[in-house]
Amino acid sequence: MDGASDMTTLMDGLGRAARRAARALAVAPAEQKARALIAAAEAVAAAEDDILAANARDMEAAREKGLSGAMMDRLMLDRTRIAAICEGLRAVAAQDDPVGQVMERWERPSGLRIARVRTPLGVVGVIYESRPNVTADGGALCLKSGNAVILRGGSESRESSRAIHACLVAGLREAGLPEDAIQLVPTQDRAAVSALLTMTEHVDVIVPRGGKGLVGLVQREARVPVFAHLEGIVHVYVDRAADPKKAMDVVLNAKTRRTGICGAAECLLIHEGLADTLGADLLRALVDAGVEVRADAQLQAVPGTVAAREDDWGREYLDSIIAARVVSGVEQAIAHIARHGSNHTDCIVTEDDAAARTFFAEVDSAIVMRNASTQFADGGEFGMGAEIGIATGKMHARGPVGAVQLTSFKYLVEGDGTVRA
Repeated sequence: MDGASDMTTLMDGLGRAARRAARALAVAPAEQKARALIAAAEAVAAAEDDILAANARDMEAAREKGLSGAMMDRLMLDRTRIAAICEGLRAVAAQDDPVGQVMERWERPSGLRIARVRTPLGVVGVIYESRPNVTADGGALCLKSGNAVILRGGSESRESSRAIHACLVAGLREAGLPEDAIQLVPTQDRAAVSALLTMTEHVDVIVPRGGKGLVGLVQREARVPVFAHLEGIVHVYVDRAADPKKAMDVVLNAKTRRTGICGAAECLLIHEGLADTLGADLLRALVDAGVEVRADAQLQAVPGTVAAREDDWGREYLDSIIAARVVSGVEQAIAHIARHGSNHTDCIVTEDDAAARTFFAEVDSAIVMRNASTQFADGGEFGMGAEIGIATGKMHARGPVGAVQLTSFKYLVEGDGTVRA
């Protein structure tokens, strides 16, 4: 067979195996799925040294390729991050099982008794780049929600993802669940991505995790429905009624805690009444923290800033860079976000309840925050144990996609020989 035929055969085989596993998972007891996740966490902990060695190989290859600092940070695993993977697996295991939950129940005058009940989606395809923890998060959340998953990690995280995937399979085996419930595509050939995006017979939804190039490709080429966000163009608006300490804490954390994640602040909007006081203090603090501040004309008097260009508004830097501009108030801040944002996460810092209500009502983002760092835009921080991604669309799932968001529903209708007149 030629290469194209080989790839078709490979991906079709993965899809068929995933569909079989999905049927078994849909009726697997909650306790059995939880046991698999706990066993997987134990396997990750036991394999810590092997995972670190695999990650070291990935990091060395990434350095040779000249990956950016943000990509290297996403790729890197250490003992703390591996412990967080274990904690995430256990947290997902401890959650209530969403499958079979009754969302709503009612009776009709006809005598019909109707219930709307959560059901798995079926088979999920996850395509990701340099974050090996997505292997664990995607596998855990799909398993918890009764879905089989086909994982396609990027070449950057190949060795790390394989090591983590082996632990997930060990958990499935320990719990007596089908090992094909969590599959990792065994090739880095990009044709595998194209195949996965068009496997409508086998795959029910695609979740891409990566940069604009990957997500844009998925959204353009997918014939399977997609949960995705294209970019995390995250804004923090410091209102005239902001508490100075809260503003300083929130802005610095939102930008500098980890610059390479999608919840990192990329644009700072400052009320014009604060431009020469708190606004200037914020910019000086960012510069002192090593952030390149690209400021509009009104803020360029702050030492260390550089002049912003028009294309700095609406950019996802994923680096120690932030754009900053003055706005006349909450309405202009909202207008700026509407024009330049990506419907991911946006924040207002204010003690004015009316301004906060306006911001919450009018900012059309998946996550809208007040007086809190945008770095909390994460499923784990929302109590979901982990997330498989942040969805910015408006159909089905929006915001952090956890186990509950990976379910659909069906209607269970009961009668007593009931017929329609």
